[in-house]
Amino acid sequence: MATYIILSRLSPEAMKDPSDIKDLAKKVNREIKRKCPGIVWKESYAVKGSYDIVDIVESDDEAEVDRASMIIRSTGNSWTETLTTTPWHEFLKHF
Repeated sequence: MATYIILSRLSPEAMKDPSDIKDLAKKVNREIKRKCPGIVWKESYAVKGSYDIVDIVESDDEAEVDRASMIIRSTGNSWTETLTTTPWHEFLKHF
């Protein structure tokens, strides 16, 4: 399985109150589980900086990762950026 990193930035319209983040997360997770069954969620982090959330996922289907990113955008009212990854030891084999 390939590993992907999904970076998300919540828009100001995403929630009315900071405590709404729990309900928003449940809603997004429910949609992704329903529409992207091949994705394995590894970790999620709240971060400070240009993005609010970093999700690390695995999948054999890049299109399904794209679909998950679109679900985060539409359901979570967020901007996303998806990064593909290469394990460091595999990357070094190219040099």
